Amino acid sequence: QVHLVESGGGLVQAGGSLRLSCVASGDTICITNMPWYRQAPGKERELVAMITDTGATHYLPSVRGRFTISRDNFKNAVYLQMNNLSVEDTAVYYCKADDSGCLGGGSDYWGQGTQVTVSA
Repeated sequence: QVHLVESGGGLVQAGGSLRLSCVASGDTICITNMPWYRQAPGKERELVAMITDTGATHYLPSVRGRFTISRDNFKNAVYLQMNNLSVEDTAVYYCKADDSGCLGGGSDYWGQGTQVTVSA
């Protein structure tokens, strides 16, 4: 199985920046996609950014140009650089790993989440 740990959240003023980290451990060899999700109180969890094992990236339109997702396959880590943050970005951010890259099936794994709070 895969274990994910997020870090880097905190309190920041609008216009500021944060860098989130997610490190995977355990059986990481079969991991393919590693997306970042977020969930604000009373709202559905939404996909923020995603990066595949080949480096292809996808972004929520509202964060495109402000957020950058990257990964280090040697460290089994994925990062989310968040610039020009706005109040609407306030949420708990979660990373996810899909280990379906090998034969025999796969599963989805979630981190515990890290809080990002943006003040006006």
